[in-house]
Amino acid sequence: MMSHLRNSAALVLALAGGLALPVLAQDAPAPETPAAEAPAAEAPAAEAPAGEAPAGEATPATGEPSDGIGEPYVAETHGDWQLRCIHSPDGTDPCQLYQLLKDNDGNAVAEISLLSLPEGQNQNAIAGATIITPLETLLTQQLNITVDKGQTKRYPFTFCSEVGCVARVGFTAVEIEEFRKGAKATITVVPVADPSRTVDVNLSLKGFTAGFEAVKKANLANQPAAKP
Repeated sequence: MMSHLRNSAALVLALAGGLALPVLAQDAPAPETPAAEAPAAEAPAAEAPAGEAPAGEATPATGEPSDGIGEPYVAETHGDWQLRCIHSPDGTDPCQLYQLLKDNDGNAVAEISLLSLPEGQNQNAIAGATIITPLETLLTQQLNITVDKGQTKRYPFTFCSEVGCVARVGFTAVEIEEFRKGAKATITVVPVADPSRTVDVNLSLKGFTAGFEAVKKANLANQPAAKP
């Protein structure tokens, strides 16, 4: 069995500056066809740090986080997704849609953070995601995602660090629409210890549509005002 994910709060801060980097994605991904990486979304923390607001609640009544600069907090909850933001000095807090994925025994196996990309930033991708799996993942088998009973699509891993192995993915409008219409997706990886089997975890799509609209709205509102 693959080990639990470690807390990835440090990676949140390390990748926070990547929100505006360009993303590549396929026009119409086919089964077993790798998608290009997407350095768009930073990785989230697997567990809420001390002082974080409970799921579904902003910290004070004003909606402002009580954490310090650079600390993540939960702004909203939509179904099985959290809208997580990072407190910034100027109040333009970058946000992402987040879900922690567990196996049948309740062990953390993977996590995903996703955000919308500004219009015109990339001709193919409209969203960027960071997906983290345990270090024991066999990278050559890539990351596989299947929405309901649709086609399985493969995405390459980008790098591994102490928190796990990271795939940074660009999702096209077609793929996001599949997420909107689907009930669940299955994320599949192959463990190094036993390449003859796979580890499958369910990614709930409950609340995805509302959550994706919320993250688009949050990041649009938090963009710095243009200088005259």
